[in-house]
Amino acid sequence: MITKILEITYSEYSSVNELPQKDANLLNAAVEALNGSYAPYSNFNVGAAVLLDNGVIVKGANQENIAYPSGLCAERTALFSAHANYPDNKVVSIALTSSQNGLLLATPPFPCGACRQVMAQTQTRNGSPLKIIIGGSDKILVFNSVESLLPFIFASEEVGKHE
Repeated sequence: MITKILEITYSEYSSVNELPQKDANLLNAAVEALNGSYAPYSNFNVGAAVLLDNGVIVKGANQENIAYPSGLCAERTALFSAHANYPDNKVVSIALTSSQNGLLLATPPFPCGACRQVMAQTQTRNGSPLKIIIGGSDKILVFNSVESLLPFIFASEEVGKHE
């Protein structure tokens, strides 16, 4: 048996003002995207914003449905919209934040497993790392690739591969 250790590296900021301007703009767009959230059941609003390599920012927000599995997370809303409307552009980064009862949550909202897998597929399709910015009112976390949130990604190049 071999025991291995997995480490991740990320940056933590205490304010949006500490971020590089491009990242701050994207996180502010995610905050704006909260306005499009439809969360009458959980009152947990999530906003996401995706930066494309052409400079365009695409926003998304969570959409709940009375039949819970029929809703969709903000991250996937933004990523799917970006690819549907700009199929030839790469996604450079994604920012997300959350609020409840109109107030940003102090703790950054981590994406669910399904959203992490969509981010992994986006990164694989792009052929380059996807930066992930997760903002709360008390701290902001920045990850330089999806592997930091989903270390053993299921990638298309693995399908059908045997050792």
